[in-house]
Amino acid sequence: MRKYLIPILLLLFSFAAFAQKPNKQPSDPKQEIKAAFDRLIEGIRQLDAEKVMSVYEKSDRILFFNNNGTVTIGWENMLKNRQSLYARTKNVNLEITGLRIEMLSPQSAYLTCKWKQTQEFDGELEFASGRMTLIFKRIGKEWKAVHLHTSPDNPELTRPVFKSERQTQN
Repeated sequence: MRKYLIPILLLLFSFAAFAQKPNKQPSDPKQEIKAAFDRLIEGIRQLDAEKVMSVYEKSDRILFFNNNGTVTIGWENMLKNRQSLYARTKNVNLEITGLRIEMLSPQSAYLTCKWKQTQEFDGELEFASGRMTLIFKRIGKEWKAVHLHTSPDNPELTRPVFKSERQTQN
């Protein structure tokens, strides 16, 4: 019996080693954040409010600083706003440049970019461009945007701005 014990144990250890799942390569958080951002941009181009909002944390505290200077608080409020606007919009063309993702910690990051968008709204052609910052946080296994800030890259000259800030800076 003893002479069979060692080969049986070796056989069991071999099966156990093969039965274990191979070690998964550690994920690249920047790639995961980029994938979430790509889903957001795809949702905007497709006028799919649910896809767009799937990127954001579903919270009544989430804060959106909109391109027109307004503020929206709450996931449900932004979903309703997008659904209402998307129903009157078509032919969206959105271009993203200068995309940058900076990790703040293993659980948080921010993404910045410039954007240009054309679309038809209520039958009229519109154009806007600006800058965007999204704050991402790892929630469970997913990266979710927890804050959005957009601003025009060419604000109106009539907008109140400190004289000292009217100088062109890089």
